[in-house]
Parts: sequence; C-alpha cells; structure tokens
Amino acid sequence: MRGNTDFRFLPILLFILSCLLGTTACLSYGYRPKTGDLLFVADTRSDFSRAIVQATAQGDSLKFSHVGIVCLENGSPYVLEASSEHGVVKTGWPDFLEQAPSVEGKPGIVVMRVRKPFPVKDAIRRAKSHLGEAYDWTFLPDNGKMYCSELVYEAYRFKDGSPIFSARPMNFRDAEGNLPAFWKTLFEKEGLPVPEGVPGTNPNDMRKEACLVEVGRLF
Repeated sequence: MRGNTDFRFLPILLFILSCLLGTTACLSYGYRPKTGDLLFVADTRSDFSRAIVQATAQGDSLKFSHVGIVCLENGSPYVLEASSEHGVVKTGWPDFLEQAPSVEGKPGIVVMRVRKPFPVKDAIRRAKSHLGEAYDWTFLPDNGKMYCSELVYEAYRFKDGSPIFSARPMNFRDAEGNLPAFWKTLFEKEGLPVPEGVPGTNPNDMRKEACLVEVGRLF
C-alpha cells in the first residue's frame, strides 16, 4: 500500500551494506583479510609499548608491541586479541585499524600467515575459548590470564597439542641491560619479582618465526 514503508528487509540490507563497507576498507589497504592471519602492530606511543620494544626489538628497524588474530564471521572480519585495556576480546575490524598507530597516514600493521597447511579452525576455537579472560600483567604461563602473544602461542597448536611457535626466556631489560621504570613499578605493584628468564613470547620474536611468511602491510 502506498505511503507505508516495509521494514522487513532492513536488517538484511544493513548487513549487506556493512559487509560491503568492510570489504572496501580492507581492499583499500591492498589486503583481503583471511581467517588465521596474524596482525603485528608497530607501536611505541605508551610507556607500556616502549617498555616492550626496548626489551624485545633491539636492533630491529620495525618494532612491534602487539599481535592479534584475524577471523571472518559471515564474511566480515574482526580481530581476536588480548588487549591490555579489555583482556581477551573480539575487536571490530574498523576499530582495530583505527586504534593502530599511524605510519604515513595508514595503520602501522604487518600481516603474517602460517606458510604451510595448518588447522586454522582449531586455532580460532582455542583462541575463542579464552574470551573474557583478563590481561596477564604478570606475563606468567597457565594462570587463567593472557597477554597478546601468549594468546597466539596457546591457540596455534598442531593436532597433537604441540605449539607451532617457540617459547624463549623472557627479557625485560633494554639494550644497555637496564630495567625500565615501567617494569619496576608494575611488578612492585603486583608484589612479584620480574619474571626475567621465564619461558614466554613477544610479538617481535614471534614475527620472525620460520613458520610465518609476510603477506601484506597496511602502510
């Protein structure tokens, strides 16, 4: 009947529009998201980020302080990540790009992909099983909390349970061997010793793993 608006198809139209906008945004950076890809974020803006790169990216031209996992749901991408602000969460694609530091006006993100056949669905399932867990400010294993590269490490395991990535003795000191004030304050607040030498992971070492290949940069 003329003059009446039929809203029955509005949700479907909005969904299609969001998918198209998401696809356009992805392709504008020359990268089409694929489930299981890893997004390595270059960032030295905060004291936390600077403390990470000072301890783990010595001598590297590109320095990374965060990593997240790409996942597609009904064709739309989002990111599974252990965020220092929110814990383990699902972050919308536009939000993740907007929060990344700018490199020449574009998101400072390098995209890596496992270079050989791997059960990606299992990795996503494992990562999702940690949703809602708090961020692990103590950087210790098996404590019901997660930091960013720990989430990736725990998710990316072969069918026999063995991890695809390596855990190495953690270092919290800068190139001169000094412990940044950020770490001193943090662990004093936690009432724990700095876990120097405890096996762990970080985005800079993880990005160099032989099992990964770079497939794109958003800058």
